[in-house]
Amino acid sequence: MRYLFIDTSNSLIISILENNKVIYCFNSHDNNQTSAKVMPILDEAFKKTNLNIKDIDKIFVVTGPGSFTGIRVGVTIAKTIGYCLNIPLIPLSELELLASTNTDTKYNISLIDARRGYVYGAIYDKELNPYFKDQHILLSDLEKKYPLNYTIIDNTDKIDIVKLISKHEEDEPVNPHALKPNYLKKTEAEENLDAKRNQ
Repeated sequence: MRYLFIDTSNSLIISILENNKVIYCFNSHDNNQTSAKVMPILDEAFKKTNLNIKDIDKIFVVTGPGSFTGIRVGVTIAKTIGYCLNIPLIPLSELELLASTNTDTKYNISLIDARRGYVYGAIYDKELNPYFKDQHILLSDLEKKYPLNYTIIDNTDKIDIVKLISKHEEDEPVNPHALKPNYLKKTEAEENLDAKRNQ
């Protein structure tokens, strides 16, 4: 089985897996101008692996949380490829991806800065079962939920894509038209509109 993994929500990660082994991986923390970078990286991925996009059996795409613009880029690409080539789509969480990092502790706490004292946060055990589900939350409130024996993960340096995909390999695919970003919070424009309505 050959899988394409796309993450543009927080970092920029493009990976191709074959028979549960990573045969290509681009992983960058710089997600500026993601829309301009991602297609050349995808092209490079298939050239270096001597594969064609039609060889892909499933697409795993991170749908958030993270950068609102970044999330939309990855989701749109996955939806387009999935729809045009009839390739099954499996949505994944950026926070669960972070939690896949191999550590010596019982729990991994995934954190993404959401500004103004807020984070996108979650707590997962070693098998990627949620101890505290993905939320947009004040960091001070999340800290009250911290279990004993944990590691905080806030970057994708040592993520285990194979571990994450193995857990979700048999998930029910999502219809391309139903695949949506998971922002975990309203956009700033929506929040401003709500504020005006409540004045």
